[in-house]
Amino acid sequence: MKRYYAIPFILLLICSYPAQAQSSEEEAVKSAIQQLFDGMRKGDSAMVKGAFADKAILQTVQNKKDSTTAIVSLTLAQFLVAVGTPHTDVWDERITFDKILIDGSLACVWTPYRFFLNDQFSHCGVNSFQLYRSGTGWKIIYLVDTRRKDKCL
Repeated sequence: MKRYYAIPFILLLICSYPAQAQSSEEEAVKSAIQQLFDGMRKGDSAMVKGAFADKAILQTVQNKKDSTTAIVSLTLAQFLVAVGTPHTDVWDERITFDKILIDGSLACVWTPYRFFLNDQFSHCGVNSFQLYRSGTGWKIIYLVDTRRKDKCL
């Protein structure tokens, strides 16, 4: 009779292992992204740089006043200068982890956000991150976002 109880228990353990492994990978991916936003809040360009791969690409999908759309690119170096240049406002991007997809050493993350200067709302949108697992952990290789002032998620 004891054997009958052992089989469901063993199956439960086997089936739950991939979920636990995925969960720890998801947490590691989240941690890399959170490092970016913690660094932005602190104005710490070294902390921000540590979240990115060396040749990362940063872009914004920008809605223009004439109802057209443009892609605006920023180099990682330009972004790091902006973050590290002393400023009186705290750059506080508040994100929600909506979707995290991982396949081996590649991760894709979708994060709706609201951006505040100090406690004053500035804009909102969505970030789309591509990350890869490097020898030192997950690194952002591509970040594209949208920006708007209304219809926040």
